[in-house]
Amino acid sequence: MRAGQERVVAVVGMTATGKSALALDLAEALGGPDAVEVVNADAMQLYRGMDIGTAKLAQHERRGIAHHQLDVLDVTEDASVAAYQREARAELEAIRSRGRLPVLVGGSGLYVRAVLDRLEFPGTDPDVRAELEQRAERHGTHPLHDELASRDPDAAARIDPRNVRRVVRALEVITVTGRPFSASMPEHTYAIPAVQLALDVPREQLDARIAARAAQMLEGGLLEETERLLAAGLEHGATASRAVGYAQARDVLAGRLSTEQAVEAIARATRQLARRQEKWFRRDPRVHWLPAGDGVERVDTLDAAVRTLRA
Repeated sequence: MRAGQERVVAVVGMTATGKSALALDLAEALGGPDAVEVVNADAMQLYRGMDIGTAKLAQHERRGIAHHQLDVLDVTEDASVAAYQREARAELEAIRSRGRLPVLVGGSGLYVRAVLDRLEFPGTDPDVRAELEQRAERHGTHPLHDELASRDPDAAARIDPRNVRRVVRALEVITVTGRPFSASMPEHTYAIPAVQLALDVPREQLDARIAARAAQMLEGGLLEETERLLAAGLEHGATASRAVGYAQARDVLAGRLSTEQAVEAIARATRQLARRQEKWFRRDPRVHWLPAGDGVERVDTLDAAVRTLRA
């Protein structure tokens, strides 16, 4: 089956909805390892060693399907959307050159948009960024967000005041370019034609999945994984250190949280992440939302996905 061969297929949406499983089901339905390859679009799965806490598929779980943009960064390296855009687009071209269909999979909304949409990244200024970061550390993010609201109301309306990195980046771009940051924010215009699929899981059901996953992570070795990552420099990684799960695991290792408290803290942070992801992807009218299910219903979901690709 070669449905959608001329386009990229993107499986996007909230964490814990079953994106990885749907992507593999689709890959098999569309021809398997000889016809389909997967490109990761989860910012935290770029990191080597961050496996349990990011729900990264192990090699033996990938059903023989080639996966790209996994385990490409050390935890001390900063993930760059601009660099990811270059690398991921190169992966798509390489997959095409092999006569195969690329399937982009992940819930990091800006990373998905960076690959698929017309999106350019303004330059940076380390001195300007350092000054803004120092102000955020001294006074918190809200004064910076207030400044952003006065200089670029559209950008401020779209950026969470608690997201230090994005607030700082927006003010950096305004200072460096003299243009509103909102002018560089992505529009819903494809640079690479795609079909985007997302799984629509009822909130109560999704919250239950998130709670179960949080418990499984602790039971499955998250603390031991975090110890290894700390030895590799996790605390010094500007991006990796912010990943949900690892901060809570560090608190357990330091005696600040019990394991039970960490499970609840991870579940709570993951629910918050899922709400932000849902808000991001719901704004995109191009996303096709599919009913999610397990068992027999999972087959129905796959059938709906294939029908969407054929449309």
